Amino acid sequence: MKTFNALLATATLALAAGFAQADVRPDLIPGLLKSGAIADFEKLNQAAQAKHPGATITDTELEQAATGGYIYKVDLLGSDSVKWDVKLDAKTGAVLHDKKDT
Repeated sequence: MKTFNALLATATLALAAGFAQADVRPDLIPGLLKSGAIADFEKLNQAAQAKHPGATITDTELEQAATGGYIYKVDLLGSDSVKWDVKLDAKTGAVLHDKKDT
């Protein structure tokens, strides 16, 4: 039974890892920008702020998705002190997720 539980736990972790996203190392970013794999961060920041005019960016993060693309995550603080999590397609700037942070 212990062997079965260990195999089940290993399989579960392996499956979850396939859906995980990994932070992109900062030294890789210039090459991604040059190749066109990701858009300029200023453009991406503007796209996120367009969803919440007057909001301030408090944090950003670039992640590689399991599908091979890139996701740009932006944390915003609205003028009304509401926090927002916005995820963008890092190549196109399309908003993938826009949710109030609770």
